[in-house]
Amino acid sequence: MDLSNLTPAAGSVKNKGKRIGRGQGSGKGSTAARGHKGAKSRSGYSKKVGFEGGQMPLQRRVPKFGFTNINRKEFKGINLDTIQSIASSNNIELIDIDVLINNGLASRNSLVKILGRGILDSKVEIKAHAFSKSAKEAIESKGGTAEIIE
Repeated sequence: MDLSNLTPAAGSVKNKGKRIGRGQGSGKGSTAARGHKGAKSRSGYSKKVGFEGGQMPLQRRVPKFGFTNINRKEFKGINLDTIQSIASSNNIELIDIDVLINNGLASRNSLVKILGRGILDSKVEIKAHAFSKSAKEAIESKGGTAEIIE
């Protein structure tokens, strides 16, 4: 075995093909396989995002509507039946944001609102960012407290 016997592995070397735009003798001179005239034949051409060949693009055909209120506060709603299941399973009387985060019901930055679906069986002290009217009444009727945190 010597250097003259060495060949690359089968399929590892690919034939590059014709060199485009290198004169008439190459067979791909003149227009360099770009066709004749038009934007696509020019140097520096790049198709704009959403371009539809001159037809009015979709994002311009469809009208804008609605608005986003920049002052909106997005609350994570948690119902009383969920609160009751946490209180009874963990045997706790104080439910605050940390307890809800540990149980996977809220994230560190979310605002929590307690909602009134379900029945509360035990006296529970709850600290949250907001309470619905029915939830607050249900908590206080069982002797618990509903404290709003900022």
